[in-house]
Amino acid sequence: MNVHINGRPQRVVVVGAGPGGLAAAILLARGGVAVTVLERLPHVGGRTSALEVPYANGRFRFDVGPTFFLYPPVLERIYRAVGRDLWADIPMVRLDPQYRIMFGTEAKIDCTPRVEEMMRQVARIAPADAVNIPRFLDDNRVKLERFRPALESPFLSWRDLVSWDLIKLVPLIRPWASLDDELKRYFADPRIRLTFSFQSKYLGMSPFRCPGLFSILSFLEYEYGVWHPTGGCSAVSEAMAGLARELGVQIHLSEGVEEVLFDGQRAVGVRTARDTYLADALVVNADFADAMRRLVPNGRRRRWTDEKLAQKRYSCSTFMLYLGIEGRYDELPHHTIYTSQNYLQNLDDIERAHVLSTDPSIYVQNACVTDPTLAPPGHSTLYVLAPVTHEHPNVDWSTQTEPFREVVLRQLEEKLGLADLRQRIRVCRCITPRNWAEDYHIYRGATFNLAHNLGQMLHLRPRNRFEDVQGVYLVGGGTHPGSGLPVIYESARISSRILLADLGLDAAWIDAPEANSARLAADTPAPSTAC
Repeated sequence: MNVHINGRPQRVVVVGAGPGGLAAAILLARGGVAVTVLERLPHVGGRTSALEVPYANGRFRFDVGPTFFLYPPVLERIYRAVGRDLWADIPMVRLDPQYRIMFGTEAKIDCTPRVEEMMRQVARIAPADAVNIPRFLDDNRVKLERFRPALESPFLSWRDLVSWDLIKLVPLIRPWASLDDELKRYFADPRIRLTFSFQSKYLGMSPFRCPGLFSILSFLEYEYGVWHPTGGCSAVSEAMAGLARELGVQIHLSEGVEEVLFDGQRAVGVRTARDTYLADALVVNADFADAMRRLVPNGRRRRWTDEKLAQKRYSCSTFMLYLGIEGRYDELPHHTIYTSQNYLQNLDDIERAHVLSTDPSIYVQNACVTDPTLAPPGHSTLYVLAPVTHEHPNVDWSTQTEPFREVVLRQLEEKLGLADLRQRIRVCRCITPRNWAEDYHIYRGATFNLAHNLGQMLHLRPRNRFEDVQGVYLVGGGTHPGSGLPVIYESARISSRILLADLGLDAAWIDAPEANSARLAADTPAPSTAC
């Protein structure tokens, strides 16, 4: 039931129907607010949406962005808070192997959540490191539990940082150490460190720049699993939109916000090409830097002016190929990560030189070995991602798209052994950093938002109650806690709790009992049909 003020329901407009915006809409609607979601694209999900390409008697369906579904307890908690069961609403399969990681063409590990088997896999190439895997997992279990309050709480000023008593955790999180440095405490072989640190790419950073705190990312995979939702991660966004509508949320597609409206210093609504929407509060789920520059006049921003945004550090971008294939590659696991034979050079090309590598690392999702619904009968999909520099003058995608596409296809053929790939491609779609910037409104095409260095975390990140504009709340990868689906959902929990309290509404119910993590840890992973 909507809560009324002065004879009308309190209204919230959510700008963007990405995962954070949808999660916030669900929680705010449950909290008694009239919620309207405005989405510029013709579908929900933002980067976590589906690309569907008709073909013959069916269609190829690809996730546009995220393909790893990790740490389900966050979204499960949101569902429980509104009286629903995530697992009943969204079928998922736990993967085993979680993924294959290939070190050039020399060695590979099929990473499994079964710890003893994972130790055997590692022992084949680094026997001395294998015995340290249980210690790594035990230590990071403690680290996550101790640091988790920071990931679930707002940091609205430096006072929150001080009151949280961060100083007691300094020996645990070792803020001076990079992720690679942190892993040296457990693993001597750089390939094994890479196995437990490539997850920094979920944040768009290299393990040599990413803070050591984020060793918890790989721990989450082994503790809680790597999951595939039937239909892909985009199906989660679609299911969330359905739930939001059931709760009374109005979702307007193909209706982008063109301007934020103000009364003095306070945002009071938005204007689209079709209509004007007044609101008691706004939730911004669009890419932070791009949205601020487009929707809020520079003079109204003090901490996050255009000039200051330009000086911030941003994540890498991604070059994407979505391939519809005749037949299947059943020998290729659901997820495969190929790391460049000169991994350090590849990272330097991306982060410092801002050029394209001749031997790029690539990630390939071969989802049809788990989920054949994604392609017409007798066909399959390959999702291919190469981390690249965000938009930079050194790379002109108008001339370099096709040459780099050939480089990536050659990696698939020669490094992953898909020798007959070109003859079997029936559909090919491509997204470059320029497309991310122009078509998806992502600042500099930096698909993972602001970088997660220590100067851009906690209270130094754009805050959940946006500090520059009254009445505006942020969700998504550009605010606290950061990028990646689990923490984006968490940002929605944090911001919704603050917003409801600011409107004088009860928000305690948002902190519903946690998901039964023992259930997740005890689940038997479903083996992939890949070898």
